[in-house]
Amino acid sequence: MLYFLIFHYGPMYGVIIAFKQVAPFDGLKGIFTADWVGLKHFRDFAASYYFWDIMGNTLTISFYRIIFGFPAPILLALLINEVRHAGFKRIVQTISYLPHFLSMVIVAGLLTALLSADDGFIKGLLQQLGVEPIPFLTDSAYFRPVLVVSGIWKEVGWSTIIYLAAIAGVDQQLYEAAKVDGAGRIKQIWHITLPGISHIAIILLILSIGHIMDAGFEQVFLLYSPPVYEVADIIDTYVYRKGLVEVNYSFASAVGLFKSVIAFVLVIGTNYLAKKFGQEGIW
Repeated sequence: MLYFLIFHYGPMYGVIIAFKQVAPFDGLKGIFTADWVGLKHFRDFAASYYFWDIMGNTLTISFYRIIFGFPAPILLALLINEVRHAGFKRIVQTISYLPHFLSMVIVAGLLTALLSADDGFIKGLLQQLGVEPIPFLTDSAYFRPVLVVSGIWKEVGWSTIIYLAAIAGVDQQLYEAAKVDGAGRIKQIWHITLPGISHIAIILLILSIGHIMDAGFEQVFLLYSPPVYEVADIIDTYVYRKGLVEVNYSFASAVGLFKSVIAFVLVIGTNYLAKKFGQEGIW
């Protein structure tokens, strides 16, 4: 609670600069003394040359993450739950969630070392096999898949912990009754395990959709380069350039607020649909 109060709710008064024209060197007083410009920055953003490109890139990368990344921990949890050897199960769990504790800087360094078009390990391996090297990090066709796959690899094990806990809470008598009725493992998973964890999956899906405008700034920022800007430039990298590089704080704040409002609407809408279809939702 203290974390959210200090770092999320406390600074919210600063959102006001999205409706003002704050000079770069006015300091904190500029938040209160700058001239009002209303929705000017929002209109400028909507009319900018980059608007549709960065919106398209942000939504595309986020949808890929949801479509491929959201089911991954569920599938891994189901597979781990079917393992009967306790020692092997613990080893698999440990290996799968260790990448979560790696900094994204380290992950980006590993990806660069593996996939670099200059001296990457994969390039050398492909050359040894007589295959033309593939510029994974500088080719627009490969950059998004690299982002999504590496993101799944980093977080799938950690997310699996939640689903394994949910599976552990499913009534074991249901499985015993299913066995008596002749249901195999696949039917037990389909008719007992998945419905038993559906409420957790729905909640996490709602939260994931709420972050659909967050396409992973740190990962993109560390990996992208001019050759892939057309498919990798997202809202957060645009805000970074406008706010910190070009020192246009008001405009950058307006873009960030626009993103937050869209995320808020998506959470409300998804939660409403979840309850409409008989699920619990977040509230």
